[in-house]
Amino acid sequence: MTTLLAIQFPANRPLWFAAGFVFILLVLLSVYAISVSLKKYLRRDTDTPRNEFDPSVPRSAENPAFLSASMQGVIHRLKEQEKELERLHREEKQRALQTERLSEAVTRNMPTGLLLINSNGLITLANPAAQVVLAMATLSYRRYDEALGVDSHLARLLAECLRDARTFQREEVEHFTPTGELRQLGVTISPVLAPPPHIRGQAPDAAPGKIAGALCLLSDLTELTALQKQVRLKESLALLGELSAGIAHEFKSALATISGYAQILKSEAAAGEQADCAEKIVQETRALTHLVTEFLRFARPLEFTPSTVDLRALVDRTAAELREEMPRVMFSVEGEFGLVRGDNGLLRQALLNLARNAAEAAAAGGTDVRVTLRGGIEQSATVSVQRIAVLDNGPGIAAADLPRIFMPFYTTKADGTGLGLAIVQKIAVQHGGTVAARNLPEGGAEFVLVLPIQQTASSQAVDSPVGSI
Repeated sequence: MTTLLAIQFPANRPLWFAAGFVFILLVLLSVYAISVSLKKYLRRDTDTPRNEFDPSVPRSAENPAFLSASMQGVIHRLKEQEKELERLHREEKQRALQTERLSEAVTRNMPTGLLLINSNGLITLANPAAQVVLAMATLSYRRYDEALGVDSHLARLLAECLRDARTFQREEVEHFTPTGELRQLGVTISPVLAPPPHIRGQAPDAAPGKIAGALCLLSDLTELTALQKQVRLKESLALLGELSAGIAHEFKSALATISGYAQILKSEAAAGEQADCAEKIVQETRALTHLVTEFLRFARPLEFTPSTVDLRALVDRTAAELREEMPRVMFSVEGEFGLVRGDNGLLRQALLNLARNAAEAAAAGGTDVRVTLRGGIEQSATVSVQRIAVLDNGPGIAAADLPRIFMPFYTTKADGTGLGLAIVQKIAVQHGGTVAARNLPEGGAEFVLVLPIQQTASSQAVDSPVGSI
């Protein structure tokens, strides 16, 4: 090529080199001028964003200024939209955080116990009320059957809900706390179903409506159940008194007639077999008359004369009376006693019946008979109660007799009427209290009379000396 140019332009070679250099220089100057112009325009447009449709900008696709203005307008709009999206995201995040905090506050402060169990049987949520109702400090992230116990009625309901998606509303179940206390719980259980895939963000093949867990609401109905039982018992005792008082009165009249004729036969009969038979009739009618009299005392409404009763003084007087009546039994008084609103005579009768019953039961197990009357005051946020426990060192109560021990006419004594403990229960109900019995782990039995307290004694009571008079 060089040879060809040399042959074609042998005399003008230096001239062509000069012309080429001048052309390149002109191209460079033109590029520089255009770039300077664009740079000034872009700087001005950045300082004051200008709409791409500004009338001052020539609208031509070939005009660099128009293209630059259009691009700057798009960038400006995108930045504004980005700022708006960031603002909406912050607001949505704040709303979600507020909703989460509100949900946590509601769950934490609601008076009803709340348990959330996942499909694997783990307790993922347990609010403080649930811990109080179940008397368990740690529930979260434990298996429900391990926390509640395999034999728990509540655990069986939860298992059925997780397996069959069954809903249980207002069920009443029994629950034993870790300390062995029996509580009556109100339970509502419903299944938690998995949402559709587009909501939960899972794969489309995840079946919507699948059981994802169970929601359980808990309420402690122990006090309410005890109150309902007390009301039913009071109504039953009143009905029993109305129905039986008239029958017992007629029965007592018939016994008086039989006894009268038997005494006539006894006085007219000569000594011998007839006289002995008449004497047995008289004895049996007297025993039946005594039983009917006791039953009438039980069946008739109690004459309730309320006053402020100092239980410490009443228990001390009762123990002194029992020491004189049963000198071989060691009666002792200990603990704290307060003031209650009640009938002094009825409460004395209840304490005498409980202490006599304990002494007679303990005497059947040996000669060293000890009976303790122990007081204690229990206070809560809503009520304060006086507990009077009567303990003995006897053989205890047979398991078959324990559920029926307060039933009228139920007795294990050969000469008992079966009304002593029934009268105690009636007196307790009349005072708005309860009475219960149990066997002690170390042996013997304990009867506990619980009464609503008026106020606490001003000072702690000192134990009275143990012994007999």
